[in-house]
This record gives sequence, structure tokens and C-alpha cells, in this order.
Amino acid sequence: MCFQEHKNLRLKIAQLLVIRASAHLYDTQREYPQWELTNCQLQKYLGQGVGGVVLFGGTSKELTLRCENLKRWARYPLLLCADIEEGLGQRFNGGTWLLPPIAISQLFEVDPDRAIKFAERYGICIGKQARCCGLNWVLAPVCDVNTNPLNPVINVRAWGEDSDVVSTLACAFHRGLDSQGVLSCAKHFPGHGDTEDDSHLDLPQLDHNLTRLQSVELVPFQAAIAAGVSSVMTGHLLLSNIDSSRPATLSKKVVTQLLRKQLGFDGLVVTDALLMQAISKQYGSGEAAVLAFEAGADLILMPANINDAINALVDAFCSGRIPLKRLDESLHRREVAVAKIQNKPIQTYQNKFDDIEEIESQEDHSFANELIEISLKIHNPGPIRPCSFGVNLIRIDGVLPCSILTHNSPAIIAPEEAGFKTVIYHQNGVSPWQKDEISPLALDRLGKGPVLLQLFARGNPFCGNSYVKEPWLAALKQLQKMQILAGLVVYGSPYLWDQLRDELENKIPAAYTPGQMPLAQSHVLASLLPDSQEYKLIDSLSNKEFTN
Repeated sequence: MCFQEHKNLRLKIAQLLVIRASAHLYDTQREYPQWELTNCQLQKYLGQGVGGVVLFGGTSKELTLRCENLKRWARYPLLLCADIEEGLGQRFNGGTWLLPPIAISQLFEVDPDRAIKFAERYGICIGKQARCCGLNWVLAPVCDVNTNPLNPVINVRAWGEDSDVVSTLACAFHRGLDSQGVLSCAKHFPGHGDTEDDSHLDLPQLDHNLTRLQSVELVPFQAAIAAGVSSVMTGHLLLSNIDSSRPATLSKKVVTQLLRKQLGFDGLVVTDALLMQAISKQYGSGEAAVLAFEAGADLILMPANINDAINALVDAFCSGRIPLKRLDESLHRREVAVAKIQNKPIQTYQNKFDDIEEIESQEDHSFANELIEISLKIHNPGPIRPCSFGVNLIRIDGVLPCSILTHNSPAIIAPEEAGFKTVIYHQNGVSPWQKDEISPLALDRLGKGPVLLQLFARGNPFCGNSYVKEPWLAALKQLQKMQILAGLVVYGSPYLWDQLRDELENKIPAAYTPGQMPLAQSHVLASLLPDSQEYKLIDSLSNKEFTN
């Protein structure tokens, strides 16, 4: 192969890579520099033909400017995507942050028609704001059926626990997204809902046979394919009865035989991030990229080492290990997807905002509030009595600061206004536990007053199912026995809420919301604390000027 042919081959292969970038404009602002490329690196790889970027962090305005810059640097039309399953505001400040999909699934149980309409509005809201900011591909809907309450990474991200419900709501979401001219992505094929391991950390194993998969896990994917979903993302899990030697992402039996041939999907297949430890613990960047492409994938998402991935794919095509026909097929699928979004005009009501306008409309904001209100579950409205020496014990995943809990979040400010001193427990913080299965809370470390217990638990990447292993049920019983439980709030997991609610005394003020964002905190605490306006539980966006 001559130099020019080799160069052209690299350019073609590079189009099929999706790399990660921060939406922040400056290198020093990157929140995850180990994964997010510098501006210099981005310009280099995009100039070398890389055809996709997945974005995280920053504001909606920064995202808009970033997308414009990336397109200028790129050699080819870009696929610009984000993992915004719960709204633009989930990743980018200024956008709408919606409750997780499980909230609409809960609504479906009592009002299916309304839930379907809400799922479509959900997709419209996300698609509209994504498109306004320059994104053309949303990595949603999650099509996993969350049949396992101990699932550490799907949990509230799922559209339900029943295959038919997930199918109905995920397809409604897709219709809304598609109406805005944005590509969709059904994930995580063939179904990550019945796992107890976090694929960011380990390789989960499913022992289901094909009959079981066809009756549960595959049902929403079949429905999404029939509805015209643009792409499918493979999951990093081992299906021991389908292919016991390779994870689904790297398995020809799963991707080509099951997804392509049996389910008849001919759109884009994208891997989940190859730097996740379910893959990277066993496979290098080059080998993983080749195996994924060999299995039937079209797009390679976030290899740990970009050069290694491209070089290994070049070698695989040059040696004949993978036929060039496969490369042409993947490039064609990419071209079809790009043409679809380029030919879809932005609706006239979708504003491109300037320096003083907001991306979120009044309609979007009202929808976010409505979702929170209808999904709020109150055990006892209380009120929680103000106390000058109370303890506001907050449990949260990960390390602070984080997007859901800052120094001025309602979960901190509102109780402190009522006299409760905040104590925060997170995985890397000081443990509140003592070695006592019956009375596990070390109350001498917390303080002497009544305890308002606020639990943020939903299953989060890289955190595993840590909250499941924590003795919150015993802690609840301990606080009640001592008659110092002032109130309980659970943000996120309906499974933890159900477990604790069954043991709650009727007199204890308590509430649950699927959401963890500040807006959800505000609604919940307004229902439990007296004189909520006094405690600054007003909607932080209530005084903003909205665009139409």
C-alpha cells in the first residue's frame, strides 16, 4: 500500500471514532482532564479526520460555542453528541434538568396516556435544546429493563421494570427527539437491566438464554428499531449462554448475529466507552477497537488511546483480518445519519440564544416542575419542626462538590435555616458508622439533636451499589427507637424508599422524589418544612426572563 493509500485509509477509519471533550472553552476548566482532550489535541485529531465528539460539562452557552469551534476544526461533518438522558441541564448548566425516566414509568402505572404524552414531551424538550446548542445526536433512550433493584448503574435511568412499558415510553421519547431533527441511540444492547455489577468498574455477567432475552431484554430494542431509532449502543456485559468468551460489545454473536441479523437493525452501532474497565481491564485500546469493529460495530466510542485504536484498525484492514467492505458499510451508515440531520431544518420556534437569552423556555421549565410535582411521594407532610441544635445528615455518592449538591443547594440551605447543622457523608468522607448491626450510626460524631436524614442514592457510575451495602434500614430503626428522627427524604432510588417507608412510623415527616437536582430538592423540602418561603425554597428560576 502506497503512502497516499495508507493516508486515505487512516482518514476513513478516523471518521468512525468518537472522542471525548469538555464543553468548557479553556483547557484549565476541564473537569476530567484524564479523559478530556486539550484544545490542541482536539484540533489535531479532528484535522486528522476524527468524526465524532461526545461532550461533558460547562454551560449551555459554552456548549454552543464549543460545537461551533469543533465544526471549524473538523475535516468532515461531525457527529456531536452528549449523554443527556435527563435533559440538557443534566450535563450543561442553563439547560433543563428533568426527572429521570423512572418517574414517567411510575406515572404510567396510574395514567398510561398521560405518561406516553410526557415521554414524548421529554424527548422534544431534550431534542430542542440539544439542537439549539449544536448537538445532533443524543445518547438516549435507555432501553434497559430494570428488573434488578440492586442494579448499580441503570436504576432510575430506565423507563421501567416491565418490557412493554419500557418499549412504549422509550419509543414515545424517540418520537419526540426525532421530531427535533436529532439522532437517537437505544442502549445498552442487549440489555443491562438485570445486572449487579457496574460495567465502569467490572464486567457484569448475565446467564440468561436466548428465550429469556427475547421475552424481556430484547423487547424494547425491537420496538425502538421498528420505530426507526438512529443508532444502538452496545453494553459491556458477558452473556454466558450466547458468547462465553467475549463481552457483548466485542462479540460477533451478539452484534452481528443477534442485533444485525435476528433483529434486522441496519443503522449505526456504537460501542459504549471502551475506556470503561469492563473492557480496559482485559483489552488494550487497539485490540478492543479491532474486536468491536470485527463484531459489527460502526463507531468506536472513547478508546483509552486514540492513536493505538486507529493504528490497530489500519493494521487489521491492511492485513485482511477485517475486509475493506466492512469499512465501506460503516462509512455509508455514518453518511446516511449525517445526511438525515443536515436535511432536517430547525423549527422556527427554536431560538438560537444570544448573550442575554436563556436556552430554557417557560414551557420547558413548567414541564420540569410538573414532572416533579406529579412524582412526589409524601409519607407524612409534617411539618418538620425547626430546631436550633438539629443535625441535617446527608448521604451522597462520590466526592463533593458535585452538580446536585453545592454549598447553596436547597438540601443544605433550607434545613440550616430551620436550625439543622449539616453533616455530609460520602464514599471518601468520614464514615458515620460504628460496628453495631442494630445501632450502626455513631451519633456521638453527629451531634445531640434530632436528625433530618437526606439520602441521595440512585446508582451512579464508578460508585457501584454502595448505598445498598450501607445499613440505612438499621440506622432508621435506631433513630426512631431513640425518638430523634426529625424527618426523612430519599432522592433517587425508589427501591431504597420502598424499603425504608415500610419501617417508618406514621408520625415521621418523610418524602421521596426520583430527582436529585436542586429543583427537586426545593419541591420536596417545601412540602416538609414549615414556612417554606422563609427558608428560601422558592424556585431559583422563578424570577428569570424566559424566551418563547
